Amino acid sequence: MVGTEKRAAAHAEIERFKKNAKFLAEHGMYDPAHEHDACGVGFVAAIDGQARRSVVAAGIAALKAVWHRGAVDADGKTGDGAGIHVEIPQDFFRRHIARTGHEPDNGVLAVGMLFLPKTEFAAQEACRGIVETEILRFGHQIYGWRQVPVDVSVIGEKANATRPEIEQIMIANGRGVDEESFERDLYIVRRRIEKRVLAEHIKNFYICSLSCRSVIYKGMFLAEQLSAFYPDLLDERFVSTFALYHQRYSTNTFPTWPLAQPFRMLAHNGEINTLKGNVNWMRSHEVRMAAEVFGDHGGDILPVVQAGASDSAALDTVFEVLVRAGRTPPMIKAMMIPESWTHDRVMPESHRAMYSYYNTIMEPWDGPAAIAATDGHWIIAGMDRNGLRPMRYTVTDDDLLYVGSETGMVQIAESRVIEKGRIGPGQMIGIDLSEGRFYHDRELKDLLASRHPFERWVENIVPLEKIIAGAPQRRLYGKDELRRRQLCVGQSVEDVELILHPMVETAKEATGSMGD
Repeated sequence: MVGTEKRAAAHAEIERFKKNAKFLAEHGMYDPAHEHDACGVGFVAAIDGQARRSVVAAGIAALKAVWHRGAVDADGKTGDGAGIHVEIPQDFFRRHIARTGHEPDNGVLAVGMLFLPKTEFAAQEACRGIVETEILRFGHQIYGWRQVPVDVSVIGEKANATRPEIEQIMIANGRGVDEESFERDLYIVRRRIEKRVLAEHIKNFYICSLSCRSVIYKGMFLAEQLSAFYPDLLDERFVSTFALYHQRYSTNTFPTWPLAQPFRMLAHNGEINTLKGNVNWMRSHEVRMAAEVFGDHGGDILPVVQAGASDSAALDTVFEVLVRAGRTPPMIKAMMIPESWTHDRVMPESHRAMYSYYNTIMEPWDGPAAIAATDGHWIIAGMDRNGLRPMRYTVTDDDLLYVGSETGMVQIAESRVIEKGRIGPGQMIGIDLSEGRFYHDRELKDLLASRHPFERWVENIVPLEKIIAGAPQRRLYGKDELRRRQLCVGQSVEDVELILHPMVETAKEATGSMGD
């Protein structure tokens, strides 16, 4: 009877919606063509860099408010992914370690959030052994494992059927290195673990996060189920300077637990139009890619983009490796997702020189749309040059910054609002959590452009168009030879007529659309 009542109530709600939509359409206030779906992404952060419980609570509330941006399975409880990325609450985990009989040292401890094979117990033990071995090989110490408390009753049957064994491993800085080096060690350790597990042909293993700064709680459930599924997030000791959240609306990948976002650095809303090209460019860069900070472990982090990664995961892995090599998130955003700068006549020359230099070392990732990213020191939000996704922000009088896909995610009294705004095409905002300062778009780009003499570095760059313009034109092949070569590379008449021909005529990329 309960199920029948729920279905009747749902049917009545749908009928009410249809009736309202019809009324609005007839009176010119609604057009179904304006409807659209996309991921819900954003963060809440303390501008002063002070960890608070209210940040985590607001992050959870904001995530629950964008539940409509996720997909729901037929069982009504299985979602396509939601999660939250927060600072590691050191006190919370220290008390847990103390209860196990260990005495945690005074340094920062690291936490790994792992998805292990659920039913293959031999594979579980093999994974734990690989994880422990690689951590110890790097000279760090292990406090122990923790089975993460979960409430499986709140998730759907399909989510539960594919649910991994969720465990955390707590690690001490055995080498006594600084925090940045410890974080880099953990990155290399994680990549070594992933490669060894892959070599052992173990499936259903995934490391959500392995860090001394932050931890990720995510899964294949609805946004509203996050804090119910993970009771840890309701603990008053769970404090953080930031809470980066994501509600996934899967489009080009099938939902799985590992593909839920946030990923290790960022959460992403949109689709990358040039994914294959960008991945191939990264492979070509790997041949000469090097960083002193990785020392002899440069080979351990390759390939940067793992086989089968989604578009968001591929973007995240490249973003992450650049952070670990020593760059800041704002700099990487400017490199990977630049604004439209080539023909911008009002852009400061220092910014133009910066983008010109970045363009020589990194190809833009076209189409990420909106991103929110953090390395634990910086937290940023930005848009790609097209700006085809909404991203708005609010600053309140208690030094909190709310950023998200839409306004009203967290109820805030207007009397507490200091500033409101939107992030436009190519723009970004960010907080230096260590400095405790909020940067607007222009301030961030001024900061980046002032760090290096970009204008001097690009003085001798000559545009290829100028070289080509003065070159003599000559025909290389006759018709038959040209046709033979086109066939060899798989070029069809359609490619020539619909893609190459418009490009030759207009000197612009051909655009088009098709549907079935």
